Amino acid sequence: MNHRVGFVSLGCPKALVDSERIITQLRAQGYELVSTYQDAGVVVINTCGFIDAAIEESLNTIKEAMQENGRVIVTGCLGAKAELIRNACPDVLHISGAHAYEEVIRAVHRHLPPPKDPFTALIPPAGVKLTPRHYAYLKISEGCNQKCTFCIIPTMRGKLQSYSMSQLLTEATHLKKAGVQELLVISQDTSAYGVDTRFAPVHWNNKQYKTQFYDLCEALGELGIWIRLHYVYPYPHVDDIIPLMAKGAILPYLDIPLQHASPRVLKAMKRPANRENTLQRIQYWREICPSITLRSTFIVGFPGETDAEFEELIAFIEEAKLDRVGCFQYSPVEGAKANMLDDPVSPEIKQQRFERFMETQAKISRSRLEAKVGTLQTVLIDTVDETQIIARTEGDAPEIDGVVYLPYHKQMKPGTLATVRIKANDDYDLFGDFIS
Repeated sequence: MNHRVGFVSLGCPKALVDSERIITQLRAQGYELVSTYQDAGVVVINTCGFIDAAIEESLNTIKEAMQENGRVIVTGCLGAKAELIRNACPDVLHISGAHAYEEVIRAVHRHLPPPKDPFTALIPPAGVKLTPRHYAYLKISEGCNQKCTFCIIPTMRGKLQSYSMSQLLTEATHLKKAGVQELLVISQDTSAYGVDTRFAPVHWNNKQYKTQFYDLCEALGELGIWIRLHYVYPYPHVDDIIPLMAKGAILPYLDIPLQHASPRVLKAMKRPANRENTLQRIQYWREICPSITLRSTFIVGFPGETDAEFEELIAFIEEAKLDRVGCFQYSPVEGAKANMLDDPVSPEIKQQRFERFMETQAKISRSRLEAKVGTLQTVLIDTVDETQIIARTEGDAPEIDGVVYLPYHKQMKPGTLATVRIKANDDYDLFGDFIS
């Protein structure tokens, strides 16, 4: 019998972690993973369903798999809209929602029974990872308690469910032993970690902790590898972790999705904070940890956004001078409350505002990077080929931030930490040399 499974993982890093967990379980049970539809006895597709473009990509992938293989199991965020999938592909074998690991495994068993003698020794201690060997994502919770009007993640993934701190620290320790040099901490709302457990006490390495954001950061910081924080909602207690960054326990990097600067737009989004308080906190963070890199994302063209409110956003990013910024044009998501708001912004104006925003931020980014020219930076090597090496500084997350381009060096391998001197920059990337 064919015990080979094809697997397609779509969407964000949180979905990637879901895929890693499913694949690890399948490998532990003796299934072989293959990269082509034709070789697979069944195909599992982990979908994304956050915005229209992601839904379209997921449906097209399902259709392609059905055409090329015909035996398809669907899971992930789009699984919450099973009717949409059934309408497009009525013959899929099974549909489940996000982080439904056991349900996916049972569906694979039903349609492709496992071999009798699985070779569990083939599974590495850290499980199967879909990232390069030297970095990995650590998902600390599922779901979200926020009620942002532009988002339907709570509908798809449910309310906040924090993972056991002991489980997370065990996983992180195994990853370090497996050669991981960088852990990227992710969730839907990272700084809310432990709220649902009422900050339950836990013992780890003969030390008492609470199941909460600060204690998790402190414990991870003792591993001696890069710890990078993503999706950090700007609660006041986030201030408490900046000293951990200043003393080098965790990376001086903070990914906080601010979304906008206009108080009225933020209220319509059901997001907290205001421009003045946020600017004060940014200044405070930089005073405590001058080397901190701040990343954020913003939405332009939210329903009702006026020219004046957009100018307020531009003024904010010019004053805040954030290091790394992403921008999205508002896109209606089926089921999102923002769809019912008045005064939608036309596609043409959305595009104009997006271009203006990105042009403004490119200048800010270039200026921030120019300040690094001539400095020594610790970098993590990502890729090596015969002509160049691509690395990242402490201020660059994989896939979403900039990189450092370096000349080829025969002693450098992916996962190596090295010290380099920065000699030039462009809008988003750095160029450097190794220190001889």
